[in-house]
Amino acid sequence: MRTEGSQFTPDGQKLVTRRAAILGGLQAATLLVIGARLYQLQISDSRIYRELAEENRINIRLLAPERGLIFDRNGVAVALNKPSYSIVMVREEAGDVEEALGKLALIVPMSGEEIRRKREEIRLRREFVPVTVADNVTWEQVAAVSANAPSMPGVTAEYGSTRIYPFGQDFAHVVGYVGKVSSEERRDRNDQDPLLWLPQLRIGKIGVERALDRDLRGRAGNEKIEVNVHGRVVRELDRTEPAPGADIQLTIDAWLQNYMIARLGPDPASAVLFDLEDASVLAIASTPTFDPNDFAIGISQAGFDRLLSNPHRPLINRPAQGVYPPGSTFKTVTALAALQEGLITPADTFTCNGKFELSSRTFHCWRKDGHGRVDLSKSISESCDVFYYNLGRLVGIEKISEMAKRLGIGVRPNVPIPDAAEGLAPTSEWKLRNRDARWITGDTLNAAIGQGFVLASALQIAIMTARLATGTMFEPRLVMSPGSAIPEASSFPPLGISDEHLEAVRKGMFTAINEIRGTAFESRSIDASFPIAGKTGTSQIRTITLEEREEGVVPNEERPWNRRDHALFCGYGPFEKPKFAVAVVMEHGGDGSAIAAPIARDILLRAHYGRIPPLAAYPKELRGRVLREQQALDLRPGAQPRPGNTRA
Repeated sequence: MRTEGSQFTPDGQKLVTRRAAILGGLQAATLLVIGARLYQLQISDSRIYRELAEENRINIRLLAPERGLIFDRNGVAVALNKPSYSIVMVREEAGDVEEALGKLALIVPMSGEEIRRKREEIRLRREFVPVTVADNVTWEQVAAVSANAPSMPGVTAEYGSTRIYPFGQDFAHVVGYVGKVSSEERRDRNDQDPLLWLPQLRIGKIGVERALDRDLRGRAGNEKIEVNVHGRVVRELDRTEPAPGADIQLTIDAWLQNYMIARLGPDPASAVLFDLEDASVLAIASTPTFDPNDFAIGISQAGFDRLLSNPHRPLINRPAQGVYPPGSTFKTVTALAALQEGLITPADTFTCNGKFELSSRTFHCWRKDGHGRVDLSKSISESCDVFYYNLGRLVGIEKISEMAKRLGIGVRPNVPIPDAAEGLAPTSEWKLRNRDARWITGDTLNAAIGQGFVLASALQIAIMTARLATGTMFEPRLVMSPGSAIPEASSFPPLGISDEHLEAVRKGMFTAINEIRGTAFESRSIDASFPIAGKTGTSQIRTITLEEREEGVVPNEERPWNRRDHALFCGYGPFEKPKFAVAVVMEHGGDGSAIAAPIARDILLRAHYGRIPPLAAYPKELRGRVLREQQALDLRPGAQPRPGNTRA
């Protein structure tokens, strides 16, 4: 009921009171939420936001570790770090960058293009960030920069290290070299090491430097620094030193390596030498070679172009990556395949009249008039092709391929060498899949003598030789534990080939060198304590036409270099108790018996004696030529260690 002078009825007053209560409750709830949020921000989550605030003013910088060193088997350094200096410039301190660079160029010579490039780099960086304007400067240049500091503000010298390779070209392919990290390497999902983002970091590009890069690289350290709002460093708050990379000791003997490089000469070639007692790779060489120091300090584009345009391809690691038809060195594989299948005995013979007829096609022996009646030993010693055409047709490609793989051909070697070739031990299925063609008997005959589709590297041929010599599944090793003693003879599982069959093949390899009709008779050792066994090989790279055969095959030495046959040899010594095994491939070298065999013999003798072989180890009629060859060798000083200085 409304009365005069009254604004609200009792019902209206109740409504106002209810609205006020609701509004007050909402305000109280809002204040409660705000308070709770403030409590969360200031109390509960204070540590999180305090850390975020710290990150805004504290930076963590990575520190690069010292790269691990690489040594040979005797502790001789083959890759180490040399102190180096660089010149850096800070734009805000230098003032006129153009003038500062001009003054610096009077001390550290720089071309106009280099100055332009550095000027652009400085422009793109923040004004207080140091920019490297000269690498690998000399101490004299550092001293000159310091002496001229008053006139060149913002230009200072910094200390660092540069990778150097004391043996230069001798270890270029096996040790490799380091270089700047590429953008592709930074994107590698299998390697997310934050070190890769350091501009001064160098990582392995080829060889052991690449294969064992993560071990050699070490672990990053860091420094915690305080910076102001502009990002300028105020002070260092904490520091964790980087862990240097691991040192690596190779099984290679530096002086043997040097001898092998020198003995191969400048032409394209590869060679591998094993110690059969401890499975060490004593030397592995590729020629022509190059100086890895050029890459470590930064090779010029012109220098790199010269290497790329060289027709002899010095950047290729031939012993591991180069594959060739193994030629007659592969006949040992075919022989063992036939023996193991029981298809022949060592006494069985075939008649060679110089050719083998298969349907309408003729397969020729290298000796035009043939070898007459040939047993297994003679077939290896005199390298009769017709004997192996007969064996190939008997045994078939599948069993030949199976034996090849057991001996290491067509199987990638288990050594830390990047991109080591797998080679090829072909099968009928392989040809169908890769050539879309059916395997024919002619393919088998070619494969039986190491031609056609069969491919192998010098490293694989050396493994094959080591397995033949030892009767085991020999596996070479390239790396030793740092500072460890040379281990005892490794124990490998048996090869799974009967001793009788292995001895039959070994006998043929022995007579190939030590009997007058053997293909490598002139490459024998007359040291009774070190007789050598081996097998020559000459692999054709072209088809010889019927017309050329009738008129006379053009000798290798009269053909253009790239049309000559490859020359090969594999062998071991001493014969009764094998200690060393070797393989040599002379690319387009010509005849294996004349070119590759003498080099392999010298390498084996050098390993046996631990120095340049004495002339008494050679037949008298060869000593004059051998002496001239020894005198012409371009050996590194110290390449003839005193007795006892090396196990080899």
